[in-house]
Amino acid sequence: MKPFAYQRATRPEAAASLVADSTEAVYLAGGTNLVDLMKLGVTEPAMVVDITGLPYDRIEHRPDGGVLIGALVPGSRLSGDLGIRTRFPALAQALLAGASGQLRTRATTGGNLLQRTRCVYFQDITKPCNKRSPGTGCSAIQGSHRDLAVIGTSDACVATNPSDMAVALAALDAVVHLRRADGGPRTVPLADFYLLPGDTPHRETVLQPGDLITGVELPPPPPGAMRYRKVRDRWSYAFAVVSLAAVADTDGQGALREIRLALGGVAPKPWRAHTAERLLTGQRPTENALRTAALAEFASARPLPDNAFKIGLAADLITATVRDLVAGEGR
Repeated sequence: MKPFAYQRATRPEAAASLVADSTEAVYLAGGTNLVDLMKLGVTEPAMVVDITGLPYDRIEHRPDGGVLIGALVPGSRLSGDLGIRTRFPALAQALLAGASGQLRTRATTGGNLLQRTRCVYFQDITKPCNKRSPGTGCSAIQGSHRDLAVIGTSDACVATNPSDMAVALAALDAVVHLRRADGGPRTVPLADFYLLPGDTPHRETVLQPGDLITGVELPPPPPGAMRYRKVRDRWSYAFAVVSLAAVADTDGQGALREIRLALGGVAPKPWRAHTAERLLTGQRPTENALRTAALAEFASARPLPDNAFKIGLAADLITATVRDLVAGEGR
């Protein structure tokens, strides 16, 4: 391992200054992803700035039903919080599906948002990867891509975002709170927080050097029922082949008054299925209508030979989950 300096920050401004002033400095919270990448040689920071002593470890429930989740709140506490389990069950379900109890105890809310892809070529420093080394090429397109993205990709990258939590947050219209390097606050809707790869797959978020995630805000929960479902190769803590956070509310006459769908495992970021939502709003969620809308979401998809099956799998998942929610099984 490459030697590195370690600093423990006690004030946000000190942490931001250390990271903003060096292109080789990184924040350390739970470290569940960062330490792995350091061991693999994918990330070789000259300095690690420990932010676990900063005041971002609270869950603040608002009178209107919304909540502000501190960036340092661990997944175990967030998934077990009664207010989250009651008002935002899809978020609790996503956290429980995402990692073992040991990892949830260490992994933080902010760190979860910043997980790097588990594409095997990104993690193998002997292989070309535009995300790790811009301009070297994408090994996955001609190589092993069965688990990678089918929509939102580019000729430069087909990697997927690995977060379960972020998929649920996308369906819940979450807003990310940041502290900029100069101390100013900034809020970014989660829908705008992640960047598609385009020609610059190494840029994954809107964060600038020194920017620090301080929390995630959820507005009051939407009406209706919600659920997070994950299809994976094994039951025990595998990354999603396809996952779905769904919220469905009917008008009492059987038509969908509101529908929210966010997909994981299919794109470089949590994929909000706006096309499917638009087609389904106001409609009775018959199996045919659900599957037609789900497939329409993938009209611009660019699947590769070994992962084209994800489109049909996503359509099946949307159909089954919304059908169950409307039937009352998710309430």
